[in-house]
Amino acid sequence: MPEMSDGGARRRYSRRQVVAGAAAVGAGVALAGPVGRAAADGGVGTGAGTGTGTGAGEGAPGAFGPLTVRPSDRRYADLSRGANRRWTGTPDAVRLVGSADQVVAAVQEAVDTGRKPAVRSGGHCYEDFVTSDDVRLVIDTSFLDRVGYDPARRAFFIEPGARLGDAYRALYKGWGVTVPGGTCPTVGAGGHIVGGGYGALSRLHGLVVDHLYGVEAVVVDANGTARKVVATREESDPLRELLWAHTGAGGGSLGVVTRYWMRAPGAGGTDPAGLLPQPPSELLVSTVSWPWEGMTEAAFCTILRNYGRWCERNSAPGSPYASLFSQLKPAHRSAGSFSMTTQIDASVPDAAGLMDAFLAEVGRGAGIAHRVDDRRTIPWLHATTSWPGFTAPDTTMRFKAKSAYMRKGFPEDQLKAFHRHLTRDDFAGPMSLVMISAYGGRINAVSAGDTAVPQRDSVMKLHYVTFWQEAADDARHLAWIREFYQDVYAASGGVPRPGDVTDGCFVNYADADLNEARWNGSGVPWHELYFKGNYRRLQAAKARWDPKDVFRHGQSVRLPGRG
Repeated sequence: MPEMSDGGARRRYSRRQVVAGAAAVGAGVALAGPVGRAAADGGVGTGAGTGTGTGAGEGAPGAFGPLTVRPSDRRYADLSRGANRRWTGTPDAVRLVGSADQVVAAVQEAVDTGRKPAVRSGGHCYEDFVTSDDVRLVIDTSFLDRVGYDPARRAFFIEPGARLGDAYRALYKGWGVTVPGGTCPTVGAGGHIVGGGYGALSRLHGLVVDHLYGVEAVVVDANGTARKVVATREESDPLRELLWAHTGAGGGSLGVVTRYWMRAPGAGGTDPAGLLPQPPSELLVSTVSWPWEGMTEAAFCTILRNYGRWCERNSAPGSPYASLFSQLKPAHRSAGSFSMTTQIDASVPDAAGLMDAFLAEVGRGAGIAHRVDDRRTIPWLHATTSWPGFTAPDTTMRFKAKSAYMRKGFPEDQLKAFHRHLTRDDFAGPMSLVMISAYGGRINAVSAGDTAVPQRDSVMKLHYVTFWQEAADDARHLAWIREFYQDVYAASGGVPRPGDVTDGCFVNYADADLNEARWNGSGVPWHELYFKGNYRRLQAAKARWDPKDVFRHGQSVRLPGRG
């Protein structure tokens, strides 16, 4: 598949123009079954056939955008911030786009005027990577939100502005399939996929990027020309390395993705229903909780120890428990209790027995009984988009988060640190917790270098997070989570350094503290915690696809020689 350009002629674009940034090569094929705002407006998509992928709804009647929102506009206050209310940007403008060509125009304008761009899909970036003071143009892709099937590529497409919940509904209602992505339905697909997202079906089917067939992306060459390119995982594709870089490099490093194509590895035939995983028809779901009242340190440590040991024993590919996903959520004592949510495919033999055995094992020997808050069998789509066990509403509060991969269960020093900080009397945070996800399964059937995500033998994934409302409480919450995290990983420099027990951090739970020696005393740089041995390969992709470093932020992939 050839690299595409506008013939080498560098162009300047006004905000009122929508100019194609790539020559149309090959026969355009209409996309089947589009779902999203562009479809409602009459956009059907063009050029998704051999060699082009020119973007959704180019020139279609009623196609959205582009729209430029400046500080004087009443919408600016909403559009200059994301879900984390700690961060508010001050860009010169927010450009809302409705097609890939509009993205080309926006990126070209940023390059020509020397204004640093940043891209936003769902707005769930944890740090200030889209809102930092040096970002002058925000490219908002939320109207690029279509989901459908592309018969020419035998793959489903998801545009970056599609929220996960909407993507799941479209794929399942239209074709009975899904991707094994995250459990928060308001997260945008754009950043989630490129960061290597995971979710409740990942133990059964792998990471979402294991199903990534191709990307359309807007990149900038060494001459400063913005253009669209399409890269696939086909062995014969000369741009295959660009596709690989999008299997976990994180957002904002290489360009702007305007479309993802999804097809399960090894899937054959032309029936769309066989090209992505088919989720369970129904799930048996459970929420149990333990009260902090009467909870001793020994009881607390027993519950976490049991959970970790269960994950060690049941996280191999092909495990009878592959369809069981669980999150243990130890919260600060000020919450009054902490919970564990679990789901399992209701159709597997003795699903209820497997669930009961799991629950019994987690609580065995703790000396304090769990309370059953919810247990029922519900349809998969309802569970995935509505059940509050995993899909609690987006809080859009102030928050700080951290992460860790675990190769083994918790050592005793970590268990004691968990208890110490979750029971501190000098801090109250009812929404301050750690979400400990059962991991592994099919995720661990992939080699470390097959995708940009190198952590392929972990059994748990940890998401430390504290939420609060007022700016006056920033220092208190930040101090608590930083001290907590450093104490848990005191033996490895205050971070989960790759080793026998821990294996670094998850780029989608961005944590700028990893860049600073006062919070990361491990001697392992932030990029090695995220990418390990894959980082040099990512840097080579950066040098080819963003040689002018147009797309950069505090934890973007650096050009070779720059860290």
